[in-house]
Amino acid sequence: MVTGAGSGIGRAVAVELLRAGWSVALAGRRVETLEGTAALTPDGASIAVRTDVSQPGDVASLFAATVEHFARVDLLFNNAGTFGPGGVPVEELPYDAWRHVVDTNLNGAFLCAQAAYRQMKEQDPRGGRIINNGSVSAHTPRPRSVAYTATKHALTGLTKALSLDGRPYGIAVGQIDIGNAATDMTERMQTGALQANGEIAPEPVMDVADVARTVRHMAELPLEANVQFATVLATTMPYVGRG
Repeated sequence: MVTGAGSGIGRAVAVELLRAGWSVALAGRRVETLEGTAALTPDGASIAVRTDVSQPGDVASLFAATVEHFARVDLLFNNAGTFGPGGVPVEELPYDAWRHVVDTNLNGAFLCAQAAYRQMKEQDPRGGRIINNGSVSAHTPRPRSVAYTATKHALTGLTKALSLDGRPYGIAVGQIDIGNAATDMTERMQTGALQANGEIAPEPVMDVADVARTVRHMAELPLEANVQFATVLATTMPYVGRG
């Protein structure tokens, strides 16, 4: 199962898994973009399920449809997320905007992980894997990104707690922290992004396919092995050290 599968990283990961022979439930808020993802893999074994991960009823329906179609859930890539309004100072960020980012990035990840737990504990054979999409913002913030950064830091705690609680049930939980994969969300970075010193500077990006291959590697490990945290980033982006 891949959430946010209609575009960007979610689409790239879903296509990589489908081409590798996985059956994939594609979840997202727009069915037409999910169907666009499915169309990239001829004869791919996929279903598209309209899902707003911040809504408990939608998540329940997603898992019910997936289990009905595929009988089990072996992998959840918890990918759906939003950056929120960019460039807004803390003191000017509307509460509704803060709440939307928290509901999508954190509450949505929790709801999907909770549903995955329930299924993975009961299926036979028992167990499965959850991979949360963190961000390098789970380590270091960008300027004026308080909601996104707070949720990504929280996602790291969620990953650790889920990983610990999953041990008795054969549920492996890890996180991939991604920096500047080339998607629609990061397109502006190539022309100029706000830096910590107040300057606007272009930033390098990397092929999103490299992220997808990393997720696939994490997904295809035996459940006795787990990549707890992986960081994949454009080699020369301003992150390590002072730039």
